[in-house]
Amino acid sequence: MYVFVTGTDTDVGKSYVSRGIALELSKNETTGYLKPFQSGIIDNVPTDSEYVCSNGKILAKSSYLTKTPSCPLISGEIDNVEFDLNKVLSDFETLKKECENVIVEGSGGIYVPVKKGVLMIDVIKKLNIPSIVVARPDLGTINHTLMTIECLINNGVRVLGVVISNYLNKTTDPVITRAREMIEMFSGDIRVLDVINKDQKDFSCLTSEILNSITMYA
Repeated sequence: MYVFVTGTDTDVGKSYVSRGIALELSKNETTGYLKPFQSGIIDNVPTDSEYVCSNGKILAKSSYLTKTPSCPLISGEIDNVEFDLNKVLSDFETLKKECENVIVEGSGGIYVPVKKGVLMIDVIKKLNIPSIVVARPDLGTINHTLMTIECLINNGVRVLGVVISNYLNKTTDPVITRAREMIEMFSGDIRVLDVINKDQKDFSCLTSEILNSITMYA
């Protein structure tokens, strides 16, 4: 099973969802996690890879680590790091040989610049694996989510579904409460697989819908 976890924006909960999926899959099968581009590295602060794989059962790789907190293209230029997509593909293939499952986590959204002439969606296409879209719940998310889904599909990427993250508990705001309905209404047959409450620490919130979609189609 191989899946790319992308988002509608930065800081929407991609690492949380990646960790939850990886933890569940690693209970029964060898599981790997790849973060191709990790920027904003700070000494003594866990990277996304360290966070996702903190239980020690998940094999992790980061193709490139940079200190400047920005998109890969800008971070790489400032830190004098030249990105090679062949290395990303090689790291992915290595994990595939060692693991039954591999979760790849992107940086920000699908139109984040990686290097000159290359966007994050080009990385997904190069890896040739399906994607899960992680979205925030508040104002603007319908637009961002639908555009992300459409762009992925138009580029030949299979979309397994959407996960809404950081959902506010007990909210009555229709902007939030009706986001799931609106996304599903206008996205064709793409479903919202799960809604994760804000600050929820229990990974059991990742329902069988997510894992079923991954294992069936990824």
